Amino acid sequence: MMEEGKYIYCIIGTNEGRNFGPIGIGDRGDGVYTIGYQDLSAVISNSPMTKYVVSRENMTAHEKVIEEVMKDYSVLPVRFCTVATSAEEVRNLLRKRYTEFKNLLRDMDNKIELGVRALWKNMNAIFQEIVDENKKIKQLREKIAAKPSDQTYADKIALGEMVKASLEAKKEREGREILDVLKRSCVDFRTNKIYGDNMILNAAFLVDRSREKEFDNQVDELSTKYDGRIKFKYVGPVPPFNFVNIVVKWK
Repeated sequence: MMEEGKYIYCIIGTNEGRNFGPIGIGDRGDGVYTIGYQDLSAVISNSPMTKYVVSRENMTAHEKVIEEVMKDYSVLPVRFCTVATSAEEVRNLLRKRYTEFKNLLRDMDNKIELGVRALWKNMNAIFQEIVDENKKIKQLREKIAAKPSDQTYADKIALGEMVKASLEAKKEREGREILDVLKRSCVDFRTNKIYGDNMILNAAFLVDRSREKEFDNQVDELSTKYDGRIKFKYVGPVPPFNFVNIVVKWK
């Protein structure tokens, strides 16, 4: 029989005992509840002392618990697969890092994370814009078209590199224009990795709940402004994973 521990999902600012239901990670129906120290609590469930595989199923289970807690509390997400040996070890964590957690909870009070991705809709049109905007690319393209294909290898390599550089610059420029609008309504933001040729922005925004509607309106206005050119994927509210990730190193 594997030893049982306490899986920690997040930290919240309360000393009241709460039970969030049988939604614990691991598909065993473990109840999720609080363990407190003074006016802080860790949200935990019973769990085998095991290393959880980083899978969509496990990550989703971890995040869903935090999202459920977030309905009633400001949360400090704890890194995936943080398992304490006992309730006492959880309380010791809260005690040792009490000031740190209190300060973070103050910073995250009444805050939510909203995610925005922006993607070009028509890449053929974007590549045509690059050709039209860059005289050197246009000239090299015409030079290649005028030569037999067996004489254009080096030129095609050069053209590809020029187009790639122009595409990255265009992404940066248009992504920055969108970011400059959205960051007016947020407390903080993080830009994340972009994927593929058509994604120009992948960002997370920390927004005060009182300004959520204002942020919604900004996204709507951008969608209208860039209609036909840019598609927006808007996600949230979600826990502030991009702004807080409590890491615990057990001794």
